[in-house]
Amino acid sequence: MPDSAPEPAGPPFTIRPATVDDVDDLARLVRELARYEKEPDAAVATPDHFREALFPRGASPAAYAHVAERDGTVVGMAVWFVSFSTWTGRHGLWLEDLFVEPPQRGLGIGKALLTELARICTDRGWTRLEWVVLDWNAPAIEFYRAQGAHALDEWTTYRVAGEALHRLAGG
Repeated sequence: MPDSAPEPAGPPFTIRPATVDDVDDLARLVRELARYEKEPDAAVATPDHFREALFPRGASPAAYAHVAERDGTVVGMAVWFVSFSTWTGRHGLWLEDLFVEPPQRGLGIGKALLTELARICTDRGWTRLEWVVLDWNAPAIEFYRAQGAHALDEWTTYRVAGEALHRLAGG
C-alpha cells in the first residue's frame, strides 16, 4: 500500500463572531490592550458593558466583535462598529480595537481578524475599513502597512470626554 501524505493541518486558530459567552474574555483582552498601550487604568469596561453593547435584548447592537480562539481559549479580538461616509454615501467599518495576546503573535491571527473584517466590508458593499493607531506603536504600524493600509496624516482625531464632555453638554 503506497504511503499517503498526511492531511494538511488546519490553522492553529479559528476566527468567529463573538458570542455572549465571550464577554469576560473581551473585557480581559481590553485590559491587556490598555496595559500594552500604557493606560492600564483607562480600561473600565466590564463584561456587562460588553454584554449590553454587543448583545442587547430587543435592540440592535451598538458594536460587534470577532474573536480568535486557539485550543479552546480566546486569544485575540476585533471590536468594531458600522460607520458611514457622507462622501461615498455608503457604510464602512470602524475597527475600534484589534488585539492579539503577545505570546500568540506571529501566527497570522491579527491578519486573519483583519481579513475577516475586510470580507465583511466587501460582502456588504461597504467602502471603508478604518481605524486609528498610536503613533509610537511601530509594530502595529508596520503590520497595517504590510496589509496595504495607509496613514491619513492630514487628519487629526479629536475627542471630548469626561468633564469637558459634560461642560459641552451644558451640564
